[in-house]
Amino acid sequence: MNRNDQDFLVQKIRTQYTEKEHTVLDELKKLDLKVKRPANVFAYIFGSISAIIMGAGMSLVMTDIAETVGMQNPMLYGIVIGIIGMLMAIINYPVYKSILGSRRKKYAAQIIALSDKITKGEK
Repeated sequence: MNRNDQDFLVQKIRTQYTEKEHTVLDELKKLDLKVKRPANVFAYIFGSISAIIMGAGMSLVMTDIAETVGMQNPMLYGIVIGIIGMLMAIINYPVYKSILGSRRKKYAAQIIALSDKITKGEK
């Protein structure tokens, strides 16, 4: 290992043990995450639930689970449950965009102010 590689490795290890100074860029990243996280969490959870509901409807139609449970006319119930799950999956993206848009409006002024600070060179 040559001297430059050693210096780089030493510096890399050293930075792990030194305190980082809090910058405006860190604050901007944190604020951006604060805007996006609720919309993402909603989309993942609601999408997963809608997929499970749609799958349950498909299972009623395509398997003999309904007979095991003792359900009469599983085709009708399976189709209805599957359509409900499909509709939930279809509306997931517009609801996600709506949540994200409202949060962007709420935090737009702060994000623009911080990004202006960064572009002007302030710390």
